[in-house]
Amino acid sequence: MAFRTPSRSLRGISTVVALLAVGATGCGDLVDNAKDGAKKVARQRSVFSLEPGDCYNPNSKEAEGETFAIEVVPCDEPHQAQVVGEFTLDKGGEFPGDEAIWAIADQRCPVEAGKFAPDTWALPEGVDILYYTPTKESWATGDRAVSCTYTKESGTFTGSLKVDAKSLKPEQRTYLEGANAVYDTLWANQPEAENVEDDLDGYKAQAEAVATALDAHVKGLRGIEGTEAGKLRAQLEKTVDHWKKAADAGDVDAFYVAYEPAFTGLDPNKTVATREELGLATTVPADDAEVWAG
Repeated sequence: MAFRTPSRSLRGISTVVALLAVGATGCGDLVDNAKDGAKKVARQRSVFSLEPGDCYNPNSKEAEGETFAIEVVPCDEPHQAQVVGEFTLDKGGEFPGDEAIWAIADQRCPVEAGKFAPDTWALPEGVDILYYTPTKESWATGDRAVSCTYTKESGTFTGSLKVDAKSLKPEQRTYLEGANAVYDTLWANQPEAENVEDDLDGYKAQAEAVATALDAHVKGLRGIEGTEAGKLRAQLEKTVDHWKKAADAGDVDAFYVAYEPAFTGLDPNKTVATREELGLATTVPADDAEVWAG
């Protein structure tokens, strides 16, 4: 299987490196490190055996590449990653290519992750989505599975990230489903062109998709009681209109005029009061805070 992430990496150190590194240590350290190395070897599992809920450590730190094994560990021990979902690609005949598979994973993995851990604001800092996908060689053997994971960029976290949907109140679940859909849609439809002038149609398509998701979120908010929820709903209704104007823009200038208030209208800082009212996490993820701070 191959793995890819837009901005994170997963592959870890070799057990051989761990064992060789003890040369300058004392006898006690040597024994302890040898035991740790043996435990790591014993916990090695094929990447094809990964299942949702598994906690593990990758075996190298490359941003993209191929991997065959990982170290599966109990979730109550420190680890770098956890499998949060899995789906199967259509069983076509020919390998569709990495780019085609990655495009599907970009769309599907945030959805699977949202089912596993609905509130991204409650995740450990530095955790992001990474996925394992079939290679051309594994495809030929019948491999069609995509494993979606939450992986920590550096360091480790302890415990499972899974949140039982039954533990959420109906209004919390409604809010999270709507909000997650909006931001997932925004990033999943981000055009590759950095400038609107180079792909106006692509940016208009993104705006239309966001407007649709935001419309659904606003409808969900209408069923949630609370002063702050009402304020947010009113603000997002105006934001929807800006996204619709951007989607209908006749030229680049008209798009920019609509896009600025549309994008700032999604500033996550504007949702903190509503989240507090609903009893949800209120610390804006660092990555999101950086995007809207600019």
